[in-house]
Amino acid sequence: MKSKCLIILAAISLILNVGCKKEAPETSSATVVSSSGTEIKMDGELPSKESIPALFDEMDFQQATQCYLWGLPIVAFAEWQQQHYKTFSATSNDLVLYNTYHDRLGILTANATTPYIMSFIDLKANGPTVIEMPAGKTAGGLSDFWQREEAVIGEMGPDKGKGGKYVLVPPTMKDFKADGYFIISCTTVNNFFGFRTLDPDPKVTEELVKKVKIYPYAQRANPTPTKIVSPPADKNWYGIQPSGIKYWECLHAILQDEPVEERDRFFMAWLQNLGIEKGKPFAPDERQKKILIAAAEKGEQMAMANSYEKRFKDVRHWPDKKWDYVITMKNSAQREENFDEFFERSAYFYEAVTFSNAMISKTPNLGQAYLGNYSDSNGNWLDGGKNYTLNIPANPPAVNFWSITVYDSKTRCLIDNPQKNADLSSRKDLIKNSDGSVDLYFGPKAPAGKEKNWVQTLPGKHWFAYMRFYGPTTAYFDKSWKMDDIKEVK
Repeated sequence: MKSKCLIILAAISLILNVGCKKEAPETSSATVVSSSGTEIKMDGELPSKESIPALFDEMDFQQATQCYLWGLPIVAFAEWQQQHYKTFSATSNDLVLYNTYHDRLGILTANATTPYIMSFIDLKANGPTVIEMPAGKTAGGLSDFWQREEAVIGEMGPDKGKGGKYVLVPPTMKDFKADGYFIISCTTVNNFFGFRTLDPDPKVTEELVKKVKIYPYAQRANPTPTKIVSPPADKNWYGIQPSGIKYWECLHAILQDEPVEERDRFFMAWLQNLGIEKGKPFAPDERQKKILIAAAEKGEQMAMANSYEKRFKDVRHWPDKKWDYVITMKNSAQREENFDEFFERSAYFYEAVTFSNAMISKTPNLGQAYLGNYSDSNGNWLDGGKNYTLNIPANPPAVNFWSITVYDSKTRCLIDNPQKNADLSSRKDLIKNSDGSVDLYFGPKAPAGKEKNWVQTLPGKHWFAYMRFYGPTTAYFDKSWKMDDIKEVK
């Protein structure tokens, strides 16, 4: 019996050994083409030594495209700030008044209906900085350079429209105290300040703006007067993210001044491989420069797809229409429970600047609502050489007013047309239909007799539109009021 068991065990052992026996891998020099088109020669199961540089190039390129998307909000503000300082000759302590159509041509998706008053404040140059707001109907706020809201100022802020003094404190200063001031602990060294006056009387606006003061806290006893600057009428400028290697030059420069946050440390590691580091000059070698230029081009294409064909859940206000929510971020912090809103943030800040929680208000009659349309009713990009119409049904859901604005798809700025007009709104003298609805027209030439309801588009260029509701009503939120798509007119 014992000998039989030994024979059986020996047989089982032989079977197992035969079944588990592994052959040595065959060496191979097969060529594998990656998803990006890079050819990689294999040495058996490993990439060949001669293919390693190509793999690193591809790795750096892929990471660079994501760094492009990551940097969109801070690069937009940094480039716009330089326009203030260099083109407009404004300082950290001055206000820039954007009042005319030409004034606003260089701002990402500017509202063409109401004036803007803005300033970029450099706390590295100023130290703690005071903003004095007068009493009056104003709505404004402060954002850091990642375009996160830091404070609300004006009627919705702690001064409640009664006026007050705010002091902006750099992120390096802790426990700063100053009696009689609203203290704002800033998260970045550079900060954006902007506001609007809510009174429709331009004279009231002018007087309010004159009373706003910005100055270093250290000079509070005898501050230098704040100047009001206007963009030069004889110059074209763009406060948008630059293209090519200039994008990375701008990103490198602004990162030198700003603190690195925990959520950004991986991106900073990727940038090191591309020649961008804090405390070191930007001097990419030819390999890095080639990758950066290609990544800026591909990154912008990704940004366009991410903005103009949003793939976020429930992005359409009306599921069967092509009107997207322009802002898909849930809050100003750009943060949800388990992740930061990387793609949502990239989508909005490629095509727009500035954000506040009031822009995604869910309270009827307060704040604003923004819808964007990038394609016609057939799903084709809106083409500046074609004619389109849009019907605005009666009783649009806006307590204050509504406006629809046309933007150039490449620059994301107001369309620069010979008509010198980019918007149609309830504040304009539009031709209404007998049922109270309004037909709007977009195309190279105005339909006869409809000039008041027409925005001129440019052949050879694509465009998109924003619909804004100021003080959106319950009919907006419950979707009982419904707007049609933009339709091509053959």
